[in-house]
Amino acid sequence: MSSQPPRRHPLVPLRTSQQTLSSSIAIRDLLDSLSREQRFNQELLVSLAFALRTFTNLNRFIELVPIVASSLVGVKGSLLVPFQSDGCIWRDQLHVTPAVQYQELLRQLASFKAGMSVGFCTEESQLLAMDQLVQRHIPRSSMFSTSLVSRGHQRGRLYVFEPKGSLVWSEVHRRHIQLVADLTAVAIENDQMLQEARLHERVDRQLGVGAEIQSQLLPDHCPVIEGIELAARCRPAFQVGGDYYDFMPTRPELIGKRRERGRWAFVIGDVMGKGVPAGLLMTMLRGMLRAEVLSGLPPDRILHDLNQLALEDLSHSHRFVTLFYSDYDPRSRRLRFANAAHNPPLLWRAQNRFVSRLDAPGLLIGLQSEAEYGCSEIFLEPGDVILYYTDGVSEAAGIAGDRFDEARLISFLEESCRSSLDAQEILDKLFSRLDSFVGTNHQLQDDASMVVLKVHEELILPSVKQSRA
Repeated sequence: MSSQPPRRHPLVPLRTSQQTLSSSIAIRDLLDSLSREQRFNQELLVSLAFALRTFTNLNRFIELVPIVASSLVGVKGSLLVPFQSDGCIWRDQLHVTPAVQYQELLRQLASFKAGMSVGFCTEESQLLAMDQLVQRHIPRSSMFSTSLVSRGHQRGRLYVFEPKGSLVWSEVHRRHIQLVADLTAVAIENDQMLQEARLHERVDRQLGVGAEIQSQLLPDHCPVIEGIELAARCRPAFQVGGDYYDFMPTRPELIGKRRERGRWAFVIGDVMGKGVPAGLLMTMLRGMLRAEVLSGLPPDRILHDLNQLALEDLSHSHRFVTLFYSDYDPRSRRLRFANAAHNPPLLWRAQNRFVSRLDAPGLLIGLQSEAEYGCSEIFLEPGDVILYYTDGVSEAAGIAGDRFDEARLISFLEESCRSSLDAQEILDKLFSRLDSFVGTNHQLQDDASMVVLKVHEELILPSVKQSRA
């Protein structure tokens, strides 16, 4: 055994041990604090995301945005300035925290003249002026701002600030604020899309009502007139259209067979333009024309008087009307007609199997106050066919980009008439040809209307030779 005493380990000073322990505790506390802050921030962001997907009221959502933004960064102030769809400041949705302290700032933003102009959000100089306005009303403060952007469009601006203090800023803070800004931009865009969808729904409902009313103004069936067949159809390019056709007895007091043998007016017209304005004008003209028919005047006088009555209303709307007016007497088979620059109807003569045009000189309705109209007449024969139509038929665009045109319409009319079809069958075949030309997946660019009038074909009995007694 060794006689030397055992070697002792050097003693660690007590103070150094305590310092190490204190440092460990401090680091652990710091990590716990960071962990709590991280969980807190995550809960804030989750709450904002939950509000985005559950709140149906945008105002309830964006009220939370300044509160969440300031809490994420650990500052006392935040301001949200959203923009409307036209780029103006959305004055009703300005929000700031603390609200009581910065009411004057909200009033200044709400009355900011540049912010009321359409497209304000696209002008960098104007946005900079707004940033300076905000800075002036929060003096001696550290501030950070970012844009609310969705689908490449500015939806607003978000500011966070520390009044009378320095803003301790980090990359994490920047990412958090940008995430809040992005969520808010999506919320604003969704609300604007929802409002637009509701507006479109209301317009669609109104158009549906308008289309229903207009469809009721067009004849729901063709009248029974002695010696002829009638078939008619209007296919509007939109829900409400500017095409018009009508069948009107010149003596509506007659009934039964006397009505069938009485004189009738046949009219087809087209307001320049489409949609609701054209439909409203054509509805107005319908009322005027029906009153004129009762006068019993010849077609040229009817168009003259109609032009005088409608001129002021049409001039205010900067629109004109084409109109072909004719009256038919079943007893004599005489058809008188006048034309206000409408597409001339096509006449198929059964005897010579040839198509010609029915036309007469005349200007558009609503163009000149002293417009004069010519009047012509023809006598129809058994098997003759008249096709009234609007330019939506002849000018319909095909799949290849060419037009249906009058020559093609004449060719198809000749083909149908040679097949000895009745009026409804001719109409169906012509629309079938038009649909095939345009294409099943393509929409007509203009309203298309056709009316077919066919004189009954006389039944000719074969002669029987008498046998000699």
